[in-house]
Amino acid sequence: MARIVILGAGIAGLGAAYTCKKKGIKALILEKDNTFGGLCGNFEIDGFLFDRFVHFSFAKEAEVLSIFNSSAGDIITHIPNPYNIYNRKWIKHPAQNNLYPLERGEKKKIIDDFLARPKNVDMSKIENYEQWLRVQFGDYFAEHFPMVYTKKYWMCEAKDLETKWVGQRVYQPSVEEVIEGSKKADTPVTYYAKEMRYPMVGGYKHFFSTLADDTDIRYNQKVVAIDTEKKEIRTADGNVYKYDKLYSSIPLPEYAHLLSIVPNSVLAAIGKLKCTSGYHVSIALKTKNIPPYLWWYIYDEDILAARVYSPSLKSPKNAPEGCSSLQMEVYCEEGKYTKKQLMDGTVGKLVEMGLINQDDILFTHIGFEKYANVIFDHNIYKNRDIVRNYLKSVGIEPMGRFGEWGYLWSNQSLLSGMMSTTNL
Repeated sequence: MARIVILGAGIAGLGAAYTCKKKGIKALILEKDNTFGGLCGNFEIDGFLFDRFVHFSFAKEAEVLSIFNSSAGDIITHIPNPYNIYNRKWIKHPAQNNLYPLERGEKKKIIDDFLARPKNVDMSKIENYEQWLRVQFGDYFAEHFPMVYTKKYWMCEAKDLETKWVGQRVYQPSVEEVIEGSKKADTPVTYYAKEMRYPMVGGYKHFFSTLADDTDIRYNQKVVAIDTEKKEIRTADGNVYKYDKLYSSIPLPEYAHLLSIVPNSVLAAIGKLKCTSGYHVSIALKTKNIPPYLWWYIYDEDILAARVYSPSLKSPKNAPEGCSSLQMEVYCEEGKYTKKQLMDGTVGKLVEMGLINQDDILFTHIGFEKYANVIFDHNIYKNRDIVRNYLKSVGIEPMGRFGEWGYLWSNQSLLSGMMSTTNL
């Protein structure tokens, strides 16, 4: 029987192993960390459980739901209630049709611009995300809201992004919705997901824990070299694994040093692939007195975090009794800020705004993720095709968010892994 090796025990790798098992094929997963989950993983400190960045499930695919439901046990279902902080004001999300908290003059500027948008625009002629935003929302709103947020979340200017990734992620309201949302606070929920699901215990990765239980996973096996001619994988501790078929969720840029020979054209394409990275700043609190929103977006540029969410609101089991927790996401290169700058620009700002009290903080924790999301610049599709096609030509099947190099949610990453081994 062919030796099937899968690199990475994140949700994509476990999905690939799941399909193998259904076919009666044994697969071996090599995982660099000491547990499964990847970017969907978590960590625990003194009874507080934190995910690695915010995760919810709004999956609709029958097979994904079956896996998640059979793994997770009790599941908490939330109706999305995201909010925004803009000039220190709380604004219901999405802001474009919830302008009510703004001052009259600013609301008028936004609405006037919205009404003055060009009509009958040929969207196929739109060249970048900034143009798209201006056409959708008018200049004032585009410049003060999404263009500012783009720099914080995507680590680049809106003009540097293409637009195919947008899809349903950015709500496009009617004129009537914008005007109505400027006059009253009570507006319909227009978030793209109508409900968000989360395990009662175990964090987000508990949704697919049964997949890990049923799979042969070798932990602490960081891949340092792949010989595609000998079909051998070498790990940091000197172990060598032979394979007949290789499936990998390793991020595409890593192959520049994992493969001994890479054509210059492929190396050039790898060098042009861009992604976000960032810190998660976790806060444990000895009170339950925190903002009541599952997550919130921050437009204010003096606050380093782009997004904040509450693990303890996702599930009360994520914090000890009587306690709560928050996690702030700061997207930037590693080392851009000192620890003091990072803390002052995140936790310090929440204290300054009166959203938490310094005396209630039990501890804070800073973690860093090298790969957070793919940046959809204007050359992404050409460059990722060059890299992916080369990997396939030498017998490596890439999968998952950073193997496909796409904007994949967790359910899509699971499906990516499952599909990769379908033809075995």
